[in-house]
Amino acid sequence: MNERPIAPWMKSALEFGPVALFFAGYLLLRDRTFVIGGTEYSGFIVVTAAFVPLIALSTLALWRLTGKLSKMQIVTLILVVVFGGLSVWFNDERFFKMKPTLIYLIFGAILGFGLLRGTSYLRLVMDEMIPLDHDGWMMLTRRFTALFLGLAVANEIVWRTMSTDAWVNFKTFGLPLAIFVFFALQSKLFADHGTEKPDDTPDA
Repeated sequence: MNERPIAPWMKSALEFGPVALFFAGYLLLRDRTFVIGGTEYSGFIVVTAAFVPLIALSTLALWRLTGKLSKMQIVTLILVVVFGGLSVWFNDERFFKMKPTLIYLIFGAILGFGLLRGTSYLRLVMDEMIPLDHDGWMMLTRRFTALFLGLAVANEIVWRTMSTDAWVNFKTFGLPLAIFVFFALQSKLFADHGTEKPDDTPDA
């Protein structure tokens, strides 16, 4: 099924809105505790419990509106539900903090496996967004593999050695900033290996 176009602001709101609301909720509730069913929960756990259905609903809405979800979005949703659910069930924030590590390890492992086979799996999900020749895709895939593994290590270091406040800031701002800077540094690769795809689609 072809992806249906939606307004860019709506797509951004559905993709990044849940993360922004998680951050805002954490700031409001981080110093509070809640007794539910005789068990005491921190504000972090309560916000995580709200975040899981929120991101599930936003992903469902994105799918209904566009008719398409990337494999990355599907894997991310599954891990959020699993590890967010474990954090709430066991009342242990460590499960949710480990989630980015596993997401990046899985993506890095998948890309690495493709490289061993001489294939760029990254091209399968980004070919329409970034037209590159074969060598360009292989180089970008190797760099993305290294990036994902580096981010996994960074997440482990932050959540294991720093405060929850530091981890939330790192997850909300540090990880997206790292990916943004990574893309900015690929400008030479895009220029050297970019290809122009012919537009065979007639004007509407």
